Amino acid sequence: MDWYIKALRNYIGFGGRARRKEYWMFILVNLILTGVLSILDKMSGLRIAEDEGALTTIYGVLIFLPYWAVQFRRLHDTDRSAWWLLLLLIPVVGWLIVLAFNCQNGTPGENKFGSDPKMLDATLVSE
Repeated sequence: MDWYIKALRNYIGFGGRARRKEYWMFILVNLILTGVLSILDKMSGLRIAEDEGALTTIYGVLIFLPYWAVQFRRLHDTDRSAWWLLLLLIPVVGWLIVLAFNCQNGTPGENKFGSDPKMLDATLVSE
């Protein structure tokens, strides 16, 4: 949950880098919360449209900016510009390429987007 909170606190931080762990934990918590909210929507009958739940939609709007910020930082960790996200406009193939980028190790050491977050986390733990 700490990784999720860390990403939320940096919700407008489009610069810098995000480790794989930060990104994937953020995605995991989002999936779980969306599932829980979807179930609550169905149980309570809260609907905006035919199949859109009110709680799920509100959560989606609130999490929109933090999601894109952590996605930008994840690409930065692999030494790629966020312009690579334009690949998402290509159905399936583009999505798979961006997924592969998100699964890759970050560049070790410093790159043009900042310091290695793994090194920063390691120094914080050792202190």
